[in-house]
Amino acid sequence: MPVVAGVDCGTNSIRLLICSVDEDGALTEITRENTIVRLGQSVDATGQLHPDAIARTREALASYVERMSAEGVTSVRMVATSATRDASNRDDFFSMTAALLGRIQPGAVAEVISGEEEAALSFAGATVDVDSARGPLCVIDLGGGSTEFIVGKHARDIAGAYSTQMGCVRLTERIMVSDPATEEETARARHYVDEKIAEAAAHVPLDEAVTVVGCAGTFTTLSALAQELGEYDPEAIHMSEISFERMGETTAKLRAQTSAQRKENPVMHPGRADVIGSGAVIVEQLMHTFHGRSAGRVDSFIISEKDILDGIVAGLV
Repeated sequence: MPVVAGVDCGTNSIRLLICSVDEDGALTEITRENTIVRLGQSVDATGQLHPDAIARTREALASYVERMSAEGVTSVRMVATSATRDASNRDDFFSMTAALLGRIQPGAVAEVISGEEEAALSFAGATVDVDSARGPLCVIDLGGGSTEFIVGKHARDIAGAYSTQMGCVRLTERIMVSDPATEEETARARHYVDEKIAEAAAHVPLDEAVTVVGCAGTFTTLSALAQELGEYDPEAIHMSEISFERMGETTAKLRAQTSAQRKENPVMHPGRADVIGSGAVIVEQLMHTFHGRSAGRVDSFIISEKDILDGIVAGLV
C-alpha cells in the first residue's frame, strides 16, 4: 500500500502524520508526532527567524525524515504557517526543508500557505469525526502565531474562513510577558483578542454556528486539564465535549499559575507551559463571544485531536 506523510510547521511546534492508503483510498494512521521547536521565537519583534529556532526545527524535521524513510513514505507535503509568512530570512528555512524533504520526494519543499487555505485544511481535518447534523460548525484552529476561524456545514460547504494574527506565542511575547501575567497585561490581552475576534466576525458568519470545534495544542491540553486526566490521552481528548462553565474554571486556574507550576501537571508539554496562559485568555474571550452571539445556545466546545495534518494527508490521497 502507498504511504504518505504530512508535516505542519507552525509558530510553536512541528508535527508529523504518516498514513498508509488502501486501494479504496482509506487512510490508516501509522504515526503522529509533535515536537515543540518555537520557530516563531522573537519573529514578531525582529521580523526574522532566529538561527537557534531554525536549528531546532532542522533537528526535528531530520528525525521525521528518518521516520518517513523507515516507513516507506513516497509522497510528502509540508506546510508552514504564520512564523514563516512573517520572516524576512525565510529562504534559509526553505532551503533547509528542501534538502531534507528531497530525500523522500525529489523537489519537495515546505510551502507557505495562505491563512484561508490553512483554514480550509484545518476544517477538513478537524470535522472528519463530527456528526454533520450538528452543523453549521465553527472550527477554531488556535495556533502560536495565528488563529483560524472557519464556518461551514461540511468540508465542501464552507460559508467563510479567516485567519487572524492572534496566537498564544504572539500574545505572550507582545503583551502577557510576566509569569504569571499581571491583571493589567491580561486586561490588555483581552482587549486585543476581542478586536481580533471582531475582525474575524466581519469576514466569517460566526452567528450561524451552532457547534464550535476547537483544535490544536491549546484546546487539546485544556481538554486534558478539564477532564483531570492523569496523562495526555489522545483517545480521551478526541471528540470530548467541554462545557463553557468547566472550561472557564480550567482557564482561570491555569492563568493564575506560573510556568513552573503548569509543568508539574503530567498532561502539560513543557514547551507549552509558558504560553498556554495566553491561549487561555483567547479561549475565554471566544466563550464570551459565542455565548453572547448565540443567546446562550452555544455553551460548549467539541475538542478535536485531528486538524490541518489530517487535511494535508487527505489532500495527498
